[in-house]
Amino acid sequence: MTTLSTAPTTVSVGARFLATCARFGTTEAFRHPGTDGGWTSLSWNDLSSRAQVLAAGLLALGVGRGDRVAIAASTRIEWVLADLAVTLAGAATTTVYPNTNAEDVAYILGDCGAVAVFAEDADQVAKLRADGHWIGAIRSVVTFDHVEDQSAIGWDDLVAIGRERLRTDPSSVREAAASVGADDLATIIYTSGTTGRPKGVELTNANWRYLVEAVASQDVLRPEHLQLLWLPLSHVFGKMLLAIQYEIGFSTVIDGRVDRIVDTLAAVRPTMMAAAPRIFEKIHGKVQSVATTQGGIRAWVFRWAFRIGIDAMRRLQDGRGVSIGRRAALAVADRLVFRAIRSRLGGRLEVLVCGSAALATPIAEWFAAAGLPLLEGYGLTEATCVSFVNRPNRHRIGTVGQALPGTEVRIADDGEILLRGPGVMRGYHQLPEATAEVIDSDGWFATGDVGEIDADGYLRITDRKKDLAKTSGGKYIAPTVIESALKAACPQIGTAVVIAEGRKFASLLVSPEPDTTAGMPPDAVEAAVTRAVAEVNAGLNRWETIKQFRLLPRDLSVEAGEITPSLKVKRAVVAEHFADLIQSMYQEHQS
Repeated sequence: MTTLSTAPTTVSVGARFLATCARFGTTEAFRHPGTDGGWTSLSWNDLSSRAQVLAAGLLALGVGRGDRVAIAASTRIEWVLADLAVTLAGAATTTVYPNTNAEDVAYILGDCGAVAVFAEDADQVAKLRADGHWIGAIRSVVTFDHVEDQSAIGWDDLVAIGRERLRTDPSSVREAAASVGADDLATIIYTSGTTGRPKGVELTNANWRYLVEAVASQDVLRPEHLQLLWLPLSHVFGKMLLAIQYEIGFSTVIDGRVDRIVDTLAAVRPTMMAAAPRIFEKIHGKVQSVATTQGGIRAWVFRWAFRIGIDAMRRLQDGRGVSIGRRAALAVADRLVFRAIRSRLGGRLEVLVCGSAALATPIAEWFAAAGLPLLEGYGLTEATCVSFVNRPNRHRIGTVGQALPGTEVRIADDGEILLRGPGVMRGYHQLPEATAEVIDSDGWFATGDVGEIDADGYLRITDRKKDLAKTSGGKYIAPTVIESALKAACPQIGTAVVIAEGRKFASLLVSPEPDTTAGMPPDAVEAAVTRAVAEVNAGLNRWETIKQFRLLPRDLSVEAGEITPSLKVKRAVVAEHFADLIQSMYQEHQS
């Protein structure tokens, strides 16, 4: 393993990007959906040229060092190019989810003082207007798609402006990129805001440079890797994957069509992909559902294969040997079942990273048995996305791995995880008091998560501190642990929300998973959830067990304010919106 350098080779993300482009030249940097239904490839040279033209366009529009430029769009190649243009111009990117409502968009752009916005389409442009004028400090709006708005600048128009700027001042972009210092702001990413207003996390060039060099030092990712990237780039997870690519030089297939992930995996055959647990839960549920529906000998072989695979995986995790007989059975299971699953996902996946939420141990074991180990990691936006991660040769299921080099960790008296190191944010934008609440005078950042570290430095997350529920009897319950276990036990469960705060017992709200409940009658779905609740309850303490549950009449949504754009549940909002349904569970139990 290589060691982490004490000083980055270049002080800014933009300068490092240009150096990587020069290094890899004509090799592929990105592949994206083309207009003809196929794929279009961009080399590192192409990427550098196009990004510099757009950056020159921003400079011509008056965007300068330290200015904030927002991007409100879905995951697509234009997002990547816009972000690079902002970086090369010496400005700072502010990310905005495309499904963020107009009120929150106005708050974010006003709070960060954005002077320009890249807007995907007419829907995003409409959120930027108030009384016929651009909101806040916005001077320029550039659109990805054609929009009938004479005040907006089209993508091709910005390209033309940039080319003219480079014709008259060919060194302007490189000079702008070179002027950026390590402590200069690179990104403002607004937290999802499960409670209260979102806060703008300020990440500097030094934050990002530390992260990518720490990841590169682990020798896990290589230039020859091919990544499938579909995650929202407005989230720090997606942004991190781009930053790592610019450090290491691998190629990325970028395609934000989430409903086509499995088909895209089979088509492009990537070697690496990162995702939130929800995607892996969906894949697991779909495969399980298909196998069960087949019935007969096929279903029996499927179940047998996973019994063999999970047993072998657990033995390896515990340091026990796998006998010759078990290895032979595992080879048969692989040939009959596991190989087909891997083939459906492209057949070449080497690195699967899981983060942004808790991964249920049964899901992790299932994928590991199939030869697709999920490397679970942990981090927060405030710590530049990742602080802990499992490595392929140091993988311990049920943990989020060991700390990246350079990151310190300790556990507070109440169990809260505290982090310190070069990845910790500069602070919350224009919120010194809020910053002081989470970063103490010694630089320790209070994560708000509860966990424990074993003797080998592996971190296990117990729960989100603010999510811990205290029953009326004074007992604490960790909702996310129970919710993850339920989703792993029942493919028919889409979202599970445990209700327990101030209550006599724990209850549950469930929204069915559309992919696995299509065509199922409601009583069959309810029966499946009932079995899962009984199974999970068997492993819980008495006060943690679910006594009642209700199926929700609809799925939770971002539009209703019940989940964040990054799919985190806003528990208080859910409790308010379904108050009558919740109350019915406690009234029924009393009667």
